[in-house]
Amino acid sequence: MIHNDFEPQQPDSPPPGTSLRDYPTATQRRIRVGTCSWTDRTMVAAWYPRDVRSAADRLRYYATWFDTVEVDSTFYGLPSRRTAHLWAERTPPGFLFHVKAFAMMTRHPVRPEQLPRQLREALPYEEDSSGRIIHPTHELRKAVFDWFLEALSPLGQAGKLGAVLLQFPPYMTASPRARDYIRYAVQLLKPHPVAVEFRHASWVTGDEFSQTTQLLEELGAAYVCVDEPRIASPTVLPPIVACTTPSLAYVRFHGRNSATWNAKTRSAAERFRYRYKDAELREWVDPIMRLAGLAETTHVLFNNCYGDYAPKNARQMMFLLDLMHEP
Repeated sequence: MIHNDFEPQQPDSPPPGTSLRDYPTATQRRIRVGTCSWTDRTMVAAWYPRDVRSAADRLRYYATWFDTVEVDSTFYGLPSRRTAHLWAERTPPGFLFHVKAFAMMTRHPVRPEQLPRQLREALPYEEDSSGRIIHPTHELRKAVFDWFLEALSPLGQAGKLGAVLLQFPPYMTASPRARDYIRYAVQLLKPHPVAVEFRHASWVTGDEFSQTTQLLEELGAAYVCVDEPRIASPTVLPPIVACTTPSLAYVRFHGRNSATWNAKTRSAAERFRYRYKDAELREWVDPIMRLAGLAETTHVLFNNCYGDYAPKNARQMMFLLDLMHEP
C-alpha cells in the first residue's frame, strides 16, 4: 500500500530518473479509463453524433471508445435486472460497469418514491417534515442492499460488473460510528469489489488517515483517489495517492471548478463543469502508473460530465498513459 501526498510532475518532465519507457505498458498493467456517466443530458447533446439517438445506440457508441464506465443513475433509484441485462447485452466482452451505490446505502436522504413499490409496501419507514425517510430500519436498509445486488446480477453473470462505489456524503465525518457503518456496508456487498470515496477532509487529516487506510485494508476495499478544486474547504480532499487493496486502484476526476464546488447548481453537470488542461492531466501520469504497479487493475474515471469535457479528457489521459496513439 502507498499513501502519500500528491507530488505533481512538471508537465513535460518524467519522474526523476525515469520515463514512461521505463514502465511496462499501461495495457500490461491493466489501466482502464472512462467517464462517470454516458447518459448526462449535456453529454448526450455535445458528444454523441446526431444519428446516435437511442439509449441502446449511445451505450454501444460509448463502448467503441472506452472499456469501462461508471453508472451514476443507480444513486437516484435502485436498478432493475432488466436494465442491467440490457447494459450487458449492449457492450462487448470485457467491458466493465462500476456502479454507484443507491443513496440510502451511503446514508444519503431518500424519498419513499425513490424506492421500488414492493419495498415501500412491504417494509415500514418514517418520514421527516420534508417527506424524506429518516432512520431506516435495519430490515429496510438490508432489503435495499439485497435488491441492489440482485438487480446487478446479470452484469456479474456476464463478467461485466466492476466495483460498487460507496460515495459517502460530506456530512459523514470520521468517527467510530461512521467506521462501523462502512464495515457494515462493505460486509453486505461481499464478495463484490468495493471502492470507498470520502467527501469530508476529516478522513484524511493527521493521524486519522492511517486509521482510514487501515480500515479499508482490513475490509479489502479500495480508497478512491480524487482530483478536486484546489481550495481550502472541509468538503475538498487533497489529491492523495493510496492503494489499499492489491486487487483494485480507483481514481476519480471531479474537475477543479472552485466557483461551483460548494454552490447550489441546476444540475450535477453544472457543478462539475470543468475541462482539464493537458498540463493538469500530466500531473497524474506518474501517480496513476505507481498505482498500476501495486494493483491488479487501476480505474481512472472522469466525473466532469458537462458537455464533451469528460470523454475528451478521458481520451487525453489514455494518450498520456500510452493507451492510444492519438487523443
